[in-house]
Amino acid sequence: MASLPVSEGEVDFDAPNAGKPCKTWYKIVGSLESGKTPLVALHGGPGAGHEYLAPLTDAYEQHGIPIVFYDQIGCGRSTHLREKAGDTSFWTFELFMQELDNLIDHLKLRDGGFYLFGQSWGGMLGGAYASRKPRGLKKLVIAGGPASIPLLVKGYETLIAELPADVRATLEECNKRGDYESHEFEEAAAVFYGRHVCRMDPHPEEVQCAFKNLKDDPTAYLTLQGPSEFIIIGSFKDWEGYHDAHNIEAETLLLNGRYDEAHDLCVEPWFRTIPKVKWVTLENSSHMGQFEERERFSKILGSFLASGTS
Repeated sequence: MASLPVSEGEVDFDAPNAGKPCKTWYKIVGSLESGKTPLVALHGGPGAGHEYLAPLTDAYEQHGIPIVFYDQIGCGRSTHLREKAGDTSFWTFELFMQELDNLIDHLKLRDGGFYLFGQSWGGMLGGAYASRKPRGLKKLVIAGGPASIPLLVKGYETLIAELPADVRATLEECNKRGDYESHEFEEAAAVFYGRHVCRMDPHPEEVQCAFKNLKDDPTAYLTLQGPSEFIIIGSFKDWEGYHDAHNIEAETLLLNGRYDEAHDLCVEPWFRTIPKVKWVTLENSSHMGQFEERERFSKILGSFLASGTS
């Protein structure tokens, strides 16, 4: 991004019951004064950080759409709260929606309006936020974001059943004994990740950065999600955001990959319940379509955002 116009900043965030002052770090590619509606990017994890969403800058380069990246509370360059490990009353959707509201208000995006892009966990967050009909939201993109965690888990059963027998046996044995940190588990999990999270080998540097962020501070991830992508025992294990999705007024684009861990079964409820919605599946992608099929991904995203409004 070195050649792109970039500005960075921090905004104070009064996180409820944090016990200390918190800040949200953000980065803007382009100018919020350009007259173009900006795109606010919600990364996944929770805790993966903003870096792996770097291909979104194609929307700026191709359409002049400013991009607002930020690290959600608990990761990257924003305030970390490792002392809140396991605190399900602290790590909530409400916390992250308050942080998003705080950032949008700080950047004064309400009157001119904004687009929202959420990937994976960020898509869940974006869907939940859009269901509240926030003032200023013009369009929503949910990329690889499940509408239902129970349906996500149900689909995982099929994906895991298709893994090689030895890998499957290792995962099942590790799961029985609650072993999610051994080299044995990590090797077996890597096979799943290579099929359904990112099919590029090696992973792009920015995707590696997401895994590094999660390893550096897994507090929010372990509390909300669990020990891995497919072992979901955290506090959002029963979440089904599509029940409120009929309230989403913004025109919405759904994206997922043919090999995505966010498979069709868990994306379909968004399509069924959001009033103004389009769904595109990237045929050669898993969970990182912004890298795996960058050109097509960027064309679809840019066309959706640039059509009909500024």
